[in-house]
Amino acid sequence: MAAFWNNRSNWLKSAHNTKWCLLGCAIGDFGTIAYFQYNESQLSILAILALAMFNGLLTSILLETVILLRAGFEFTKAFKTAVGMSFISMLAMETAMNLTDYLLTGGAILTWWVVPLALIAGFLTPWPYNYWRLQKHGKSCH
Repeated sequence: MAAFWNNRSNWLKSAHNTKWCLLGCAIGDFGTIAYFQYNESQLSILAILALAMFNGLLTSILLETVILLRAGFEFTKAFKTAVGMSFISMLAMETAMNLTDYLLTGGAILTWWVVPLALIAGFLTPWPYNYWRLQKHGKSCH
């Protein structure tokens, strides 16, 4: 079993894939939180975080679709691949980012010191799953 987790090449590839997913998720997630942070809103913290997660998923799918289009995929195939890549990974990433924000600030609040911590949590949480998926099934984002 230990040998399963020792494939350096797949750790690097899964880190690369996780990085792109994180970028897409962070754009939608942090953008939503920033919007509500700097505008008056009657939404609850839970509603804002749920909307941030939803938007993070959308922007991650959009970014992955664009990356696949640039790699030569046709639009329909690129979109279906992006949606089906790893919804579990994206949900774990979004949950880790928002939970970090909430636990450290008590709300949906972006600060200079929370953003890097949320990004680290968002990267580290799904990375082992992304490695496992690549190692066991040969499935990767790119």
